[in-house]
Amino acid sequence: MIEHLKPRLLDKPWGRRGLNPRFGADPARQVGEIWFERPTGAPLDVLAKYLFTTERLSIQVHPDEATANARGLPHGKDECWIVLDAEPGAVLGIGTREPVSPDTLLEAARDGSIEALIDWRPARRGQFLYNPAGTVHALGAGLTILEVQQPFDVTYRLFDYGRHRDLHLAESRNVVDPVPHRHSADHDIDQHQSRLLCDGPWFGAAWCFGQAPQLPANAREIQLLPIDAPVGDVHTGQCALIDDPAVLRSTGAFVLAWATS
Repeated sequence: MIEHLKPRLLDKPWGRRGLNPRFGADPARQVGEIWFERPTGAPLDVLAKYLFTTERLSIQVHPDEATANARGLPHGKDECWIVLDAEPGAVLGIGTREPVSPDTLLEAARDGSIEALIDWRPARRGQFLYNPAGTVHALGAGLTILEVQQPFDVTYRLFDYGRHRDLHLAESRNVVDPVPHRHSADHDIDQHQSRLLCDGPWFGAAWCFGQAPQLPANAREIQLLPIDAPVGDVHTGQCALIDDPAVLRSTGAFVLAWATS
């Protein structure tokens, strides 16, 4: 059984015009994100979305589940990134170069020196990074990212390069953990090998080539996102809920994302 999800296109000041036609976007729109939702509007327990950048995104942080709940929000936000494309010279920022205190980071956000504290890394196709709540991060320009995250988009902006959008320094004070980023799930994806990318605590993801790897027994609400070839009647640029990943076959790569909690 397959349930096709509905794309939701979001225009962003850092987004991209002239997207690949497979995404169905008006070439004149400056699309930054494409989310996938049930046509009925019923909530999903994991959110998969594409991001397209032509400028650096804000330096930001997300609260964890407990902090979000204490603030009256339904979820915190862990997320992970799959870099599908990176232009020459593209970078992404994740964690700080050295451990600093939250107060030092917030003062640097106020005077603009926070850019020098971030660990800016060369971006390359096939990178996988798990970004837990509390991690300071920012995507650079020239990236196409597939992001899997908890299903609530709560973001605290620390610095926004003079774009004059609201910042959330006070809200970030007890959220941010400004230390170098190291996570056991981070690795470079072998484009022609199926494997689990992460599993838990809130969601899981797998890179698949030809067919899916064995998924955990607790995987539910499994979403299918073809990358470079159709999977059955689900085409590249689309997303669908599926029942049985074991029957999937493709001549190319696809991503599976699922809820674990």
